[in-house]
Amino acid sequence: MEQTIDPTLGPVLARTADERAVLDLFLDFHRAVLLRKLRGLSDVDARRRLVPSATTLAGLVKHLTMVERNWFPTLLAPEPGDVYLTSDEDAAAHFAVGDQDTVAGLTEAYERACARSRSVAASLDLDHVVPHPQLGEVSLRWVLVHMIEETARHAGHADILRELTDGESGAI
Repeated sequence: MEQTIDPTLGPVLARTADERAVLDLFLDFHRAVLLRKLRGLSDVDARRRLVPSATTLAGLVKHLTMVERNWFPTLLAPEPGDVYLTSDEDAAAHFAVGDQDTVAGLTEAYERACARSRSVAASLDLDHVVPHPQLGEVSLRWVLVHMIEETARHAGHADILRELTDGESGAI
């Protein structure tokens, strides 16, 4: 019996693709999972604190927007005045949400940041190496793997928060 593969699972469809396609598809999959966690939520629900930390669905998306900007354009293709954020305070500040942070606005900002990240990454070889202010040198390959891990971890957090919000769970 032939099994049908769900076409929304890009990484599964790329199981024999080249390294670049596999990395790009896994990262895009986890980016999409994160956004699906916001779909259908009110702004109030997205900002609701459901765990002892300040982690919220809105805060996760806001944080990952900063992370996308930090790792791709700021590190890999910096423009004059770009500053790579390294402190715990910077990270915590980007989790903070206020009444001005809407699901629509956060989604749009994240989608723009991801599009810019894709553009920067597509212009470079996987072996492209840049200096990192804390780690020494890093390659685009390493950045992509790191971003897959970072995005997947936070998408998992988002899945738990969404389940606590309205019972919805799962990647799709």
